[in-house]
Amino acid sequence: QVQLVESGGGSVQAGGSLKLSCTVSESIWGTCGMAWYRQASGKERELVSSISRDGTTRYTDSVKGRFTISQDNAKNTLYLQMNSLKTEDTALYYCAAAYLGYLNHCDFTTWGQGTQVTVSR
Repeated sequence: QVQLVESGGGSVQAGGSLKLSCTVSESIWGTCGMAWYRQASGKERELVSSISRDGTTRYTDSVKGRFTISQDNAKNTLYLQMNSLKTEDTALYYCAAAYLGYLNHCDFTTWGQGTQVTVSR
């Protein structure tokens, strides 16, 4: 069974940086995409950033220019570099792996346990 494990979260002041990592137990080449989601307390889960198998990246508007998603296929690791952090970035961050499913659609079906990011003023 594929397992994802996040690390790198912590507490920082606004304007600071953190780099999150997500190790995947199987080759990333077996996925159709990888992503970072986050969920703040009492809020809905939101997609922060994704990267497709060919390297195409996407970001939610609120993090554009501040966050960078990347992956190291040789290490089976996904990263999220988070710069210029804001208090509204405070959330539990999850990495997710997508696999081809119904109608050959790429769905995020495998999740890590999450790593907490807390940004103070």
